[in-house]
Amino acid sequence: MSLPPLKPKRGLSPTQMQYLATAWVALSIILGLGAFGAIYFGGGGFATAPAPTAQPTTALPVAPVFTLAPSPTPEPGLALPPLTSFMLGGQAIHGGIPSSGKMHEARMTWVKLQAQDLSVDFGPAIENAHKLGFRILISVVDKSDNKFKITSPDYQQTFANYLVTLAGQGADAIEVWNEENIDREWPSGQISGQSYAQLLQFVYPQIKAANSNTIVISGAPSPTGFFGGRCTPQGCDDKPFIEAMAAAGAFNYADCIGIHYNEGLISPSQSSGDPRDFSEHYTRYYQTMVDTYWNASGGTKPLCFTEIGYLSGEEWGYLPDNFLWKPPINLTVAEHAQYLAEAARLSRDQGKVRLMIVFNVDFTVYPEAGVSPGDPQAGYAILRPDGSCPACETLKAVMATP
Repeated sequence: MSLPPLKPKRGLSPTQMQYLATAWVALSIILGLGAFGAIYFGGGGFATAPAPTAQPTTALPVAPVFTLAPSPTPEPGLALPPLTSFMLGGQAIHGGIPSSGKMHEARMTWVKLQAQDLSVDFGPAIENAHKLGFRILISVVDKSDNKFKITSPDYQQTFANYLVTLAGQGADAIEVWNEENIDREWPSGQISGQSYAQLLQFVYPQIKAANSNTIVISGAPSPTGFFGGRCTPQGCDDKPFIEAMAAAGAFNYADCIGIHYNEGLISPSQSSGDPRDFSEHYTRYYQTMVDTYWNASGGTKPLCFTEIGYLSGEEWGYLPDNFLWKPPINLTVAEHAQYLAEAARLSRDQGKVRLMIVFNVDFTVYPEAGVSPGDPQAGYAILRPDGSCPACETLKAVMATP
């Protein structure tokens, strides 16, 4: 027999509960829409943007927000010129190289600057030279009283550290000291080719370790016959000084032999006929200077003119007393331009000179009449007081000719 069904509990049936839930949901939707409509129409509908609120006059100004624009692409620097068998350059007045256009016009590919203070950073100058399309030679000599310490091992390391920094910054060539055969640049009583060779031997490997591409040039001696062909601890003629350097092995620690020539009064094509006293001395002539240095070093390394210049004071009409060589000859600007071009042609064609740095491009110092001693740097400059550059044309003609 089957048991009777259980009686349901008192209340709504499931069907009734379903109807009631449906009705409740519908009522909630209707009421919600009604409230929303009242709010919407009462508020004027949706605003596309909030109305701006005027700032009270006492409010602090709001700092403007700047959007950083992309950094402009720097103009690429000119490509560095190749290293060739002969190269031409000039010594500039400062690292800004303001006469770079004239230098390019003259077909110069190198610029020289001189460092006289070991605290000065030449990194920006090196970077600027490269940007302008020049290789750069830094001639380093300490003009402070520290020059009297140059034979001290501690100071030599300080000096070497500076050269290493220059090499690391990209210097294409470094001249190690300047005119070290005279007591204006090297301590009296300690001057000798052997003493300088020791410095060169000490710094050369450190420079090369920092930048194997940096050309090391031995410091150019001062061309002189003051010491009668001798070399003493108080000073040396440049010929015996170079010979002593060679005997001490100095040129095993240099890529190029530094040479200066700045006393010429006649064409560099001439090796005789100088009108001054001691006209037979080798320093009077371009060719005998080159041959003397080439032979003294045994032709083991090329020569690098870190200074070569001809003095013309034509625009001023006079020369300072200490440059008034007897007989008094004041070269014309045309001769100045002609002789520089002839020297460049000889340097290029003979194969003994690797680099020729003209002294100078754009120095401006010229002493007043009657001032002695005076240094007529502007008289050596290829950029003349009126802004013209006759030597730019003569040098260009040489460099443009194979």
